[in-house]
Amino acid sequence: MAAEKTAQSRVGQGNRVGPRTNFGLTWINRVNGRTPYWRAPSWYLPHGSDKPPENVNLSPLADKPDELLKRCQGYESEALAWRAGVRGHVGSFDGTFGQIIQKYLHDEESTFRALRPSSRHPYEFYANRLHYELGDKRIDEVTGLDLKRWHERWSESGEKLAASKMMRAVLDAAISFSIMSAKPGSPELRAASELREVLKTASRKIPNPRRRESVITADQVVALRAAAHADNRPSCALVYAMVFETTLRLWDVIGQWWPMDAPLISDVVMAPHTSMKESKKWFGIRWEDIDASLVLRYVPSKTSAKTGLAVTYPLTRAPMVMEELAHWPDDKRRGPLIVADGTGLPYSSNYFGEQWRKDRKAAGISDKIWARDLRASGITEGRASGVSTDDAAKVAGHASTKTTAAVYDRATLEAAERFADARAAKRGKK
Repeated sequence: MAAEKTAQSRVGQGNRVGPRTNFGLTWINRVNGRTPYWRAPSWYLPHGSDKPPENVNLSPLADKPDELLKRCQGYESEALAWRAGVRGHVGSFDGTFGQIIQKYLHDEESTFRALRPSSRHPYEFYANRLHYELGDKRIDEVTGLDLKRWHERWSESGEKLAASKMMRAVLDAAISFSIMSAKPGSPELRAASELREVLKTASRKIPNPRRRESVITADQVVALRAAAHADNRPSCALVYAMVFETTLRLWDVIGQWWPMDAPLISDVVMAPHTSMKESKKWFGIRWEDIDASLVLRYVPSKTSAKTGLAVTYPLTRAPMVMEELAHWPDDKRRGPLIVADGTGLPYSSNYFGEQWRKDRKAAGISDKIWARDLRASGITEGRASGVSTDDAAKVAGHASTKTTAAVYDRATLEAAERFADARAAKRGKK
């Protein structure tokens, strides 16, 4: 209440001194007390709207009369500028994280719309979490210290670094789109640009999760395939062989179910059912991507919209794949390469995950091993066998060998052994 009186005294006790002498500051009674708002003048109609913008909640400044006054003056200046005709630089941006996150999720031209289905789901999940936690907070009130505090909360004091990294990635994506879509000279552009620089600087001091080091051996892949066959699921056995031998991404081998409004065309559609509210269409490797000589040619989903690099692999040189193909007669080699046994439709990611966990347990493999470790393990086996990084990058569909070496090549021990052996051999010659 003291802060309210102080703020009101500095702007002229409500409207008694004259129209808008309080710069639009209004206090509204709430259950937990009185909340300050900036109320736009009735003539302020940005973007051709037929009514003024909604009241701007200034509750974070309720106990900061100086900042509260400054904020109201700023809004009032923008409104007056609009009235004077400077309308190309003034919008209805309310300065909150909630607005830029909602804009990122729902704007038809948002970069969120361009995400692959496998990425869209986690981005939407974390964006909604960000909106819940930060929605009412203004972006021009954030410092790098705030980001460090958020990191502590998001990572649960360092226990879940990957979750914190994902929260920061989604936040950066929302801020970047806000910058991309803001008008030159607008308050939104200025605030979002300054915030991105602050967060970028602070992020350098925040630890990221360690890269995965888990490796699946060829013998373990054999055991996984045997477990799948023992449960009458040859399709899963073929998945394990394909990902490990060809180093294709798991989601390319089993495919992905996309929303019906996705731009590409598919002849594989799944109707809604109890766990799926809307129809979806499928994209992934088909038998038609394998020619008569058993050479696979496929453009992975991750590179199709970027580099367009295609993967080519002679399946006749992949022993495990050839063993599995023996279970697939010619009359079954059409349509999606992998279909769930019993349904005739490709796996959903959740259903395949259930089968993976079942086979992993049966094969006696640690529950810390993920199905997508099969790809990295195949690349690691190749590098440990003397394959050049350049060849490994081509097979993996990487545009840069840096990605292959830094992320997917996990042959750390073998590299150290080669390094030590080379040094020892050099000394022996002397």
